[in-house]
Amino acid sequence: MVLKKKKEIEVDAFFLDHQQLEKLQRFSKPEEQNLASLLLHCAQLSNGIQQIQSIKQIMPLVRKMDQNSARDPMVKACLDILGETYFSLAAKNPLKKVLASSLNSLPEEFMTLAVQSFVCCLREELKTTDIYLYRKVLDNLASCMEDFSLGRASIKNLFEEVLQFLQKSLLGIQEENRKNHGNRIVQTQLMHDLLIGIKVSMMLVQKLQDNIQGSLWKCHESFVWQSMCSLLKSSTNFLMDATLLHTVQTTSGLAVILFIKAMYEPVEELPSLVSDLLLGSVKHAGVPAWFVRNCGPLCTEELPDSVLLFLCHGALAMLEWKNGSMGENGEKLLLDIASVLLSLSSELKESSMATSLSRILAIWTNSALAALVSGSPNLKIKLNGNSDVTGKLLEYVYTHWEHPLDAVRHQTKLIFKNLLQIHRTTITGSTEKSDPFFARLIKHLLNLEWHVKGKYASLGCLVECVGTENILQLDRTIPVQILDVMNDQSLAPYASDLLETMFTNHKAHFTSSFPESTWIDQWHDIWVSPLLVILCEGNHDQTTYIIDYYLPKLLKCSPDSLSYMIRILQASTDANLGSCSTRGALGALMACLRTARAHGHLELSNIMSNGLLSTECIKQGLVHQHNQVCIDALGLLCETHRSTEIVSMEEMQLIQFFMMYNLNSQSPSVRQQICSLLRKLFCRIQESSQVLYKLEQNKNKQELLENSTKRHPLGILQQYKDFMSSVCDRLFEVLFPGSSHPTRFSALTILGSVAEIFSVPKGQAQVFQLDEEIDSTRVQTLIQCFASTFEEVKVLAFGLLMKLRDVAFNLQDSENLDLLFQAAMDLSTSTKPYDCVTASYLLNFLVHHKGLQQICLGKWVEHNPQLDENTSLSTVEKNTLAVLKLLLVNVEEEIFQAKKSLLQAAASFPMYGRVHCITGALQQLPFNNLTLVAEWKEMVARLILMSYKLSAVVSPVVQSSSPEGLIPMDSDSESASRLQMILHEIQPQDTNDYFMQAKILKEHCKVESEKLADHRPMENICTEMRGKERQTCDVTAQMVLVCCWRSMKEVSLLLGTLCKLLPSQAASEPSDGLITVEQVKNIGDYFKHHLLQSRHRGAFELAYAGFVQLTEMLSRCNSESLCKMPEQWLSCVLEEIKSCDPSSTLCATRRSAGIPFYIQALLASEPKKSKTDLLKMTMTELISLAAPLNESSSVIPQVHALNILRALFRDTRLGENIMPYVADGIQAAILGFMSPVWAVRNSSTLLFSALITRIFGVKRGKDENSKKNRMTGREFFSRFPSLYLFLLKQLEVVTNTLNSEAEELKIHPSLFLLLLILGRLYPSPMDGTCSALSMAPFVPFIIRCGHSPVYRSREMSGRALVPFVMVNEVPHTVQSLLEGLPDSTSPCIRQNNIHGTLLQVFHLLQSYLESKQLVSSDFQQGLGDMITCIGTKLWLAKRPNPCLVTRAAYLDVLVMLSTHLSKFQKQEMQLFGFWEEMNRVISDSELVSGIPYSSAVPGLIQYLQSMTKLAISMLSVTAGPDIQSSSSPIAKKIDKPSLSIVHLLHCEFHEVRLLALEAILLWLKQMNSKQFAEGGGILCLLADLEGTLLTMALKENNLQCFCKVLEILYNMDLGNVLPKTECSIKMNPNELLTWSLNTVDISSSTEVQSIALKFASKLVIHLLQNHQQISEVVLKKWVQLIVYFCGDEQQTEMLLASAEVLKSITTFLLINEKLILGLSDTLAMWKCVLLLLQNEDLVVRDTAAEVIQVAQSEKKSSKGTEFALRIVNAPMALDLAFGILCELLQRWGEIHAGVPILLEWLLGDSDLGRDSETSAPEEDDYLFDKGEVNFWAEKLTHVRQLSKHLLQLISVTHLTLPDHGELNRLSRIALDQAQLVGNHLRALPPTPEFSKTAEFTRLAIQNERVSVCLKILNLLKSDDTCKKENLEK
Repeated sequence: MVLKKKKEIEVDAFFLDHQQLEKLQRFSKPEEQNLASLLLHCAQLSNGIQQIQSIKQIMPLVRKMDQNSARDPMVKACLDILGETYFSLAAKNPLKKVLASSLNSLPEEFMTLAVQSFVCCLREELKTTDIYLYRKVLDNLASCMEDFSLGRASIKNLFEEVLQFLQKSLLGIQEENRKNHGNRIVQTQLMHDLLIGIKVSMMLVQKLQDNIQGSLWKCHESFVWQSMCSLLKSSTNFLMDATLLHTVQTTSGLAVILFIKAMYEPVEELPSLVSDLLLGSVKHAGVPAWFVRNCGPLCTEELPDSVLLFLCHGALAMLEWKNGSMGENGEKLLLDIASVLLSLSSELKESSMATSLSRILAIWTNSALAALVSGSPNLKIKLNGNSDVTGKLLEYVYTHWEHPLDAVRHQTKLIFKNLLQIHRTTITGSTEKSDPFFARLIKHLLNLEWHVKGKYASLGCLVECVGTENILQLDRTIPVQILDVMNDQSLAPYASDLLETMFTNHKAHFTSSFPESTWIDQWHDIWVSPLLVILCEGNHDQTTYIIDYYLPKLLKCSPDSLSYMIRILQASTDANLGSCSTRGALGALMACLRTARAHGHLELSNIMSNGLLSTECIKQGLVHQHNQVCIDALGLLCETHRSTEIVSMEEMQLIQFFMMYNLNSQSPSVRQQICSLLRKLFCRIQESSQVLYKLEQNKNKQELLENSTKRHPLGILQQYKDFMSSVCDRLFEVLFPGSSHPTRFSALTILGSVAEIFSVPKGQAQVFQLDEEIDSTRVQTLIQCFASTFEEVKVLAFGLLMKLRDVAFNLQDSENLDLLFQAAMDLSTSTKPYDCVTASYLLNFLVHHKGLQQICLGKWVEHNPQLDENTSLSTVEKNTLAVLKLLLVNVEEEIFQAKKSLLQAAASFPMYGRVHCITGALQQLPFNNLTLVAEWKEMVARLILMSYKLSAVVSPVVQSSSPEGLIPMDSDSESASRLQMILHEIQPQDTNDYFMQAKILKEHCKVESEKLADHRPMENICTEMRGKERQTCDVTAQMVLVCCWRSMKEVSLLLGTLCKLLPSQAASEPSDGLITVEQVKNIGDYFKHHLLQSRHRGAFELAYAGFVQLTEMLSRCNSESLCKMPEQWLSCVLEEIKSCDPSSTLCATRRSAGIPFYIQALLASEPKKSKTDLLKMTMTELISLAAPLNESSSVIPQVHALNILRALFRDTRLGENIMPYVADGIQAAILGFMSPVWAVRNSSTLLFSALITRIFGVKRGKDENSKKNRMTGREFFSRFPSLYLFLLKQLEVVTNTLNSEAEELKIHPSLFLLLLILGRLYPSPMDGTCSALSMAPFVPFIIRCGHSPVYRSREMSGRALVPFVMVNEVPHTVQSLLEGLPDSTSPCIRQNNIHGTLLQVFHLLQSYLESKQLVSSDFQQGLGDMITCIGTKLWLAKRPNPCLVTRAAYLDVLVMLSTHLSKFQKQEMQLFGFWEEMNRVISDSELVSGIPYSSAVPGLIQYLQSMTKLAISMLSVTAGPDIQSSSSPIAKKIDKPSLSIVHLLHCEFHEVRLLALEAILLWLKQMNSKQFAEGGGILCLLADLEGTLLTMALKENNLQCFCKVLEILYNMDLGNVLPKTECSIKMNPNELLTWSLNTVDISSSTEVQSIALKFASKLVIHLLQNHQQISEVVLKKWVQLIVYFCGDEQQTEMLLASAEVLKSITTFLLINEKLILGLSDTLAMWKCVLLLLQNEDLVVRDTAAEVIQVAQSEKKSSKGTEFALRIVNAPMALDLAFGILCELLQRWGEIHAGVPILLEWLLGDSDLGRDSETSAPEEDDYLFDKGEVNFWAEKLTHVRQLSKHLLQLISVTHLTLPDHGELNRLSRIALDQAQLVGNHLRALPPTPEFSKTAEFTRLAIQNERVSVCLKILNLLKSDDTCKKENLEK
């Protein structure tokens, strides 16, 4: 269901002048309708649509007239007027089209007259001389030639005049364009006129061929020939003129070929001529003189690339390629064009040219297809799939299919599709399925990895050629593979398109092959079953994208599959409800049903009445723990195919249920989806109610209604009204004090939708109106939302109040408004930054009140009575002006004070709040219709002046060299005097001068200390500033800084807003605008000054925000002087950067501070469609500065240039326009990395990082080596060809420094960067043999980089080598690398070289083992060869190799091989030999014989870890069934491993122990999850470990190992562990419990605490279940620990551990029939559950909700069939928890003892007296520190739910406790609290919700808690009779 807005069509009416009207009046006859009276009537209509109707009546009238009336002067007059009207109408006016189509059917006898009239009008038009009016004439000529017979006839009659006019207009416009050079707006307009001119001249030649084709005109003296020559010459000039827009040049290319085609003879030689032009081989002697005269510039050898491109386009579009009319020459031309285009593809890199090229190549493939149909056999051979041309085109496709431009990718797909068609055409006769070309393509494409986007579209095209079945025969798992890819949003659309192509094709294949419907099950198995598995178990992203992209397409293709899905999912719904991370069958069902209903495949009422779906099932979906299941269930209710479908009662009830528990969602996307779905529901209610009203009116259609619905329309409308009313009640109810931000956001957004959808024009019946639901408390609630610290809540509340403003103001009394206004004025000068935002919204709300002046403003400013008399004056304008005056007066006074003392200003009246309110008020003014223009002009002038003054006061701070660090943070008196001194002394110290002269530090320090001494006496001034109210206030440095940079920010935004007031037609009337050109220029200079001087990032970033507003305004402005300003500013700043003048104040540190921002703003405002000359000029300058040619040039310009380039490459607004400069940027960065100056190296690094992101895309995941942000080497070098030689050259230089035989260490700085880039490339099976950019030359250099002395570089070279070696080459490369390793007897062994080589072998082998590209026989062969080769150098892994690092590296290779080989199902005999070798390596190692080294030996730990991994891998293999059951003697040898796991656990190195423990844990988990059916092997590995582990637990000192030991014990069966405690650690189980609880208590590591707590809890349950005694003290301690770890301030890990513990004890302790722990401890545990359910962390809440899941499942299994909500979200779980608790109290029979405890929870433990005293001073200490707060929990939600269940319990059990001592105590406390809260509330200032928000909220919450508690206490105290009355009330 999509909500669409209806589009209104506007038609401008035409008007006749006085003379024309008179003429018509003369001829019109009032008594009968004749042509004249009809026209007169038409002309008098003012509405264009009505005029269209009127014109359509003309022809029927004319047809009725008799033949003689053609001579009637009235007809002539009317036709004249129609002609004049036609030519006066604008080209796009629909009237023009209607008039033309009417006149097309003019009867024959009137034609001559009409042509005369039109010729006359056209002749007048052609006399136009004003260049700027040419466009209208050209438009008219174009209209005449488009399907308008009269128009064409007129042009034929005036053919020569038209030609003459076209000549004149083209030359005139070209000349005018030259004169206006630099004026972008005028030039753009002229170029568009020129474009139309060329198009019209082409139309003339195309449409009126017969006029030209007569051979008379080919006489060279004829006027037409001369004119054609002139047009050809002009078109050639336009084609060659690079300053024109591309569109003009393209069209000129078409025109040139068209004119040559019309003029050239003999026609047969035309293709050869065009070929010669393209190949630059035109001989002047061989062509006519007129051709050389007019097309001379095209007859050169070297044409510019763009001209060649446009000529190719012209030839393809304008020549006739069908039916072989051009013969062999045509075929040669076709192939020539292809070769020219392909050669251009490596040259044209600019985005617009690359797009054009791809489009033209696609046109070429279409032309080739057309030519092939009747082409010669020779052409078929040359265009066959195996031909050279096709090969090159395929390479183009592979290089560009992942191009960043959408258009290029789209064209690439078309090219590929057409190439397949071309090949099919060439092989007619043979079958496509067996064709080797297709087979090869499919194989290559399937070998590609799935992250290559080009793979999808290409496979889709191939499927259309060869059919899905053929591709599935190669690999049946393709559908599953593609579905697996869909967890990446960037790939999901491509994947779903491919799947759609495949399953649609497959279905068609089945339908045609098997007419019976037996195939559907097979089709379901392939396409539907994998989908259902993923929907149930897949991760969140994957399922979401599959539902969004794949499911709708599948249902569209086969709607009948829905019943199959429902059947399968329905069967497992109850068993598989899902969890917080998976949807389960229920979630999958909801998703399928939602999609089906939204697309019209399903009626909800049908499946609910059929029993296929129960209400309970939807309910469970609506409160499911998995967000997306909730959304799908809601979507199922809200989204329908018809927007007028009636909403049923069940749906409304379910929506109400949903709104109880889902408004508080922390995820913004979930909130947005909820709001948008409910919006759809409201639209449905609104639209269906309109239908119902109509039905109600048409009583006669009552029978029809009875069939369509059982309910009566008025009944349904009443239900709608009640439902909407209850929805609004719920939404206002949740805006209670202390409600969370998510709740408020949801409620206000939904209320906003309601207000918008149900506000309908007057006179239309409306089912519901929000106005009627509003009362004064609700208005108050909305106004209080302004106090929220989240701005989006303020925005929503403001928007809602604006929609309800009439009601809102009527409900507010004047006293209240006055208080609000007072509050706003106070907040506008608060020191808390967010207060001024609140003030701004309050003022913006109040200015809409009519009586604001009388009520509030009267006592602030003197009232101007004249304003009241002006009735046309809008309330908003009058009030805004008054409020602005008031704010301005205040801020001017404050600036005056701040000049005396900035510190006092920062502490008492930071000025930025006032300025913020001013900007806010200005932004909601309707500037285009203001009445008081003079007052506003004065106001704007004053505002600008105030901005400059304020800026002058605060700028010293933000322009100091180090604004953040300069001001001391303490507020003691000594540092306070420094603060005062610094504010006097700050001067920027990082100008160019700073770099030029070294500072002499000692003197500098001396001067500083003298200054300090001078300023001693000022000590007492500044710490304790006496504020306005004479109170003392500490000024912290933070306050001063915040005051200053926020003031700068607000000034910038205010000036940016004021700039927008300049009218766009500045040239028209200077007096119109509220702001003058001069003022705008001054504002520009102000921004320039601050952007280039500010040092504080906040200040210059926000100056930038204002400056962007200014530059955008300048680019749209008409005034030439303003348009040129960005260019002047840009050249000035570039000059200043280049000049490197010591006096320059540009900031050379801080990444050049504001300079990059300044340049960014200027460049980004350049119009996107223009030639981007400023960008080109700037980039050329900057690149030359960033990579200077001579060493001597200064460093500073280079640093600036690098910093600016970085900012520009990061700016997304420059888009593809900046890509041509990327290669130069990379070169500058790599060369800058070698600079001796640190600043240059630093900036180069930053630039390099920005470029890597620009080229390879933003890195989304954490995986450094993921395939996502990579590209193939071919694509990289074809996009940046200049980098090929550069990188190769640099690599050569680098490796030469590495290879010197000398032993000294030489490290080349750029090695790292080169390897970083090369490591981002990857090989592709599609890489052809394009020798120009072959990857092979890089390989030897990268291999040599592995010899680097730097460890990290060796590692990088290992990774970088992988992309350059094709997978089938890996075995060969690995062998040659291994052969290069020395033998143990070699004389000179270099360990660095060995290490580098081994790392390269490791990475190559890894890529080989991971690749899925090779057939298994080739794969096994290669692997066998590598294993043999690895065996020859085994000495490197043993003791003869003295270096432990290289030994470890060799072992890593062995570990990888061993892990891979152990996965094989059958261990073959030849592998036994490999395992035996491994056993020998292990038994020879130091791990077996003892370690002779200390841990300080380099590489020892690494070596031991690798050896341990190998040993563990061997243990897994030997435990495998193959070796255990084999009878061969070798297997017997391997069977007994040389190292047992216990041996490893006793090793002295904790790294070894840790690896062994991790392996044990993994085996344990595998065994527990029954992964190994033949678990015997693993069992023997884990046998008898319990004792060893218990001993380790007591003795282990290493934290990580200790954690792992505890985790293993926790995962083991305690039945096996406890019997061993006595003998191994001399403890009984109770002592073990005490020990583990002590561990929790004393450990400082959360990891240890959480695992020890879980272990202890498992022990407690085990002991209690086995009826073993545990002492009271120990149990108490355990309960206390759990309670302690559930506190809000605990770390997430601890909270999760507590939640898991609570879940594990639920069945046995929390919901047991017997109270095992006693009432108070059990309730304490339940309180923990409730606390965790309100934790801010979603993971914690979800884990805690599992407690409720366990409880509900127990309840379901014990009670039987009743449906219970199980997998629920936290808000629902909280409600259920209170319900379960009340039930349990009844079951335990503990109501009397339990209810008071629950009442105490209800009252809360708030100590109000203490809170209010301590909270006041704290608030001001820190400006931004919010302390520990829970942004999710809502105390009142908890209170309301608990009280609801308590009241229920009391009414069900008729409980009374009249003289219960505990109750009396509670009553006393509650009454005291009630009194205290009342006192506090009365003591608050007038509008506490704004001035003391936190305190007011706290008191309001406590107030409700106390009153609810007292209500329940009164119920409990009263006797039965009284109580019943109370309940009834």
